[in-house]
Amino acid sequence: MAPRQKDFVPVVTATSRRLVGGLKLIAPLSVDEERRLHPIIQKGREAAIALNSSSLIDSAQRRRLLRLRHAGQEAESLLLQATCGLVRTRVMERGYRFGDEDLEAAGIEGLVNALARFDPEQGTRFSTYANYWIMKLVNQAIQQQAGLTDSEMRLILSLQKFERSANGRRLTKREVADTLQIPMSKAVEVMQMSRDLNERRFESTEFTDDADFSSKADRVDAPAWVIDELRRLCARDFDSFWQFTFRTMSIEELARNNGISRQGMSKRIDRCRRAVRESPEAARLLHWFDQQ
Repeated sequence: MAPRQKDFVPVVTATSRRLVGGLKLIAPLSVDEERRLHPIIQKGREAAIALNSSSLIDSAQRRRLLRLRHAGQEAESLLLQATCGLVRTRVMERGYRFGDEDLEAAGIEGLVNALARFDPEQGTRFSTYANYWIMKLVNQAIQQQAGLTDSEMRLILSLQKFERSANGRRLTKREVADTLQIPMSKAVEVMQMSRDLNERRFESTEFTDDADFSSKADRVDAPAWVIDELRRLCARDFDSFWQFTFRTMSIEELARNNGISRQGMSKRIDRCRRAVRESPEAARLLHWFDQQ
């Protein structure tokens, strides 16, 4: 008998009440919880095929197949919800720090595609497998928004990968040309396209009083005074402090995106925390955060 669905319900937190591309964001599943879902999903899919392929099924058999199909659909939904936080993380890694509906929708499409193709018998975790499909469709959406060709997008992604490996060191045109195996003139063009794309990202994610940090049905409204005070207190680390506070990115991910060590990122977050606690607006700020 399939385990009851309540065996797989994770703890619901303030973060889990948000939506990503229309999916409710819940806490990730453990390896064991995920593995227990796979046979339920498989039996549900087999039941759906049986229901659609034959009309010669008695009522008792049909009810059993319907139960299996429903359990499989619920298990699929749960696995998607527990993994959709990966979509938000990947979108933010691309520079859209507070969400972009088109990119999140593309990431969710990739997540659904991954679930349809995933084979647990290969021994890979679903999130590991899904990461490829999420990034593929997110990058395609960025490419479409920016009006880039396939070859231009591939070169930009290769350049960005090279930049990450350089740990913040400024790259020369010659280094880019040699690494990407393109002429110097093309390297200059790719570097400019990458800068243009980077500016496009951050222009699209400016903090405003109307910034929608979660779903419209479960909205976190950040008053202007909160944003202004946090920007003043945290300065360049404002983005990182916000993402870590609302658990949209881990310390490791923030450190990687900022090109520093985990310890260095932790120190920055701690400085922001101290600044908030020592601020003249500390009581109001902490009260606002407690309400979220």
